Amino acid sequence: MSVRTLPLLFLNLGGEMLYILDQRLRAQSIPGEKARKGERCAAPSAPVMNDIISTMFNRKFMEELFKPQDLYSKKALRTVYDRLAHASIMRLNQASMDKLYDLMTMAFKYQVLLCPRPRDILLVTFNHLDAIKDFISDSPGILNQVDETFRRLIETYNPLSDGEFQLIRQTLLIFFQDMHIRVSIFLKDKVQNSNGRFVLPISGPVPWGTEVPGLIRIFNPKGVEVKRAEFSTAGNYVTPQREGSFELYGDRVLKLGTNMYSVTRPVETHMSGSSKNLASQAKENIAPNPLAKEELNFLARLLGGLDIQKPAGGESGFRLNLFTTDEEEEHAAQTRPEELSYKVINIEATQEPARRAELSRILGELDVAEPRPGSAEKGEDLLALMDGL
Repeated sequence: MSVRTLPLLFLNLGGEMLYILDQRLRAQSIPGEKARKGERCAAPSAPVMNDIISTMFNRKFMEELFKPQDLYSKKALRTVYDRLAHASIMRLNQASMDKLYDLMTMAFKYQVLLCPRPRDILLVTFNHLDAIKDFISDSPGILNQVDETFRRLIETYNPLSDGEFQLIRQTLLIFFQDMHIRVSIFLKDKVQNSNGRFVLPISGPVPWGTEVPGLIRIFNPKGVEVKRAEFSTAGNYVTPQREGSFELYGDRVLKLGTNMYSVTRPVETHMSGSSKNLASQAKENIAPNPLAKEELNFLARLLGGLDIQKPAGGESGFRLNLFTTDEEEEHAAQTRPEELSYKVINIEATQEPARRAELSRILGELDVAEPRPGSAEKGEDLLALMDGL
């Protein structure tokens, strides 16, 4: 497992979250006075997006995120996104938060699968950050936060070898391998089957630095080409015209990671059979996790850097619905398998020493078993252990 995967996973999933929230805020036409206290604005989503992006790119938060560390469990990361999505006066109920996370994860999984080269995962990340900068183009302070993260990405990842990027890609694919949730956009575009698995193309541009398949060269022991043989291929391949830019500004060339919700499209999700089976397996495995303390400390550090904005005085928040109607949202909440639903956990982590003391007290009461072969994925029981917080 790569210890450099977590920042890429977090930033790309966060970018997809912002795409979806922006689309839904516009679709629901949230009034300007709700989105920004006492002031009307042409883009009512802007204040909410500003709050979330400012929280997401908090300097202390990014410092913790970029420290080399193993990738944490789905539930641990989901807890962070629950916290992040509620960093403004906007509120999501359980069904909408579930749907939001489903859309985020399946979109980025598809992008990882389609990356021509493992290194191109960095270009996907840059596409997300470029779009995020467009959301806050009129907020120089927040823009500086994103640019600082941009520079940190370039400094951290540009020097990595192709082998290290391959390990990062494998780590991401392992993280996503059991997630097969059907999304209407992918189903209508015929890039996803009815069982939730993606259909990968066999044609198109080959990775930068490689040649179109169809030619075999044979060399003698001295390295001189002595023979050529051609063969037919099933796909229609082309050579890319240029490589995408890995700098702060530039043409990324690769379109993966750009906003696919820029044109209003339905974004329904449907639970596939394989995901239901996974939920049953997760329910059966209820053994305490010996790494729970490590994950709780990780979350305390991350969430300690998040300065969540709460409605001040008499200011009331507003509810965002990711479904077309309230009835659809209620139906989704009733039919969602209980094992795949997550509770929104409010953790007051602004005073980190006190928070650590409380975590230690709670952990001291837990009967944590010794590690055993075949134990559950890290953090499977994380939310259950945190219910008392």
